[in-house]
Amino acid sequence: MSAPYITSDGYKKLTSEYNEIWKRRSKVVSALSDAAAEGDRSENAEYIYRKKELRQLDAKIRYLQKRLDDLHIVNEVADHDHIYFGAWVSLEDESGENISKRIVGFDELDNHHDYISVDSPLARALLNKKVNETIEYSIKKAKKKYKIIGIRY
Repeated sequence: MSAPYITSDGYKKLTSEYNEIWKRRSKVVSALSDAAAEGDRSENAEYIYRKKELRQLDAKIRYLQKRLDDLHIVNEVADHDHIYFGAWVSLEDESGENISKRIVGFDELDNHHDYISVDSPLARALLNKKVNETIEYSIKKAKKKYKIIGIRY
């Protein structure tokens, strides 16, 4: 189970997704009703497709209802000298290449390449560290080493 933390922007996005699914659901229910009125449902591809789509939407709605209730919104941290949830962290690897990552909750990842989950090995190694500290962590038997060169919120 992933950590139940989310940024306020992430929570707004998840809430918006939840509302959009409800709108989509009403359209699917209407299309399902129209397909059902066409007669024999056993060979009605439109009816079968809409039933499947409705099940998927209902499953997503149930998941989001529970998840939104369980999430804790992290708005602001008092100490900007250390790395905490929501921080943008600039790192330098051993070859001198710089990367920037933001520590967010699992629900915010959404293929955003600069975001890492607070549950990831890199984020766990970064938490509570400061600028100029060096961190080391292992991922799939490979050791990675970074120097922290910047923190911003």
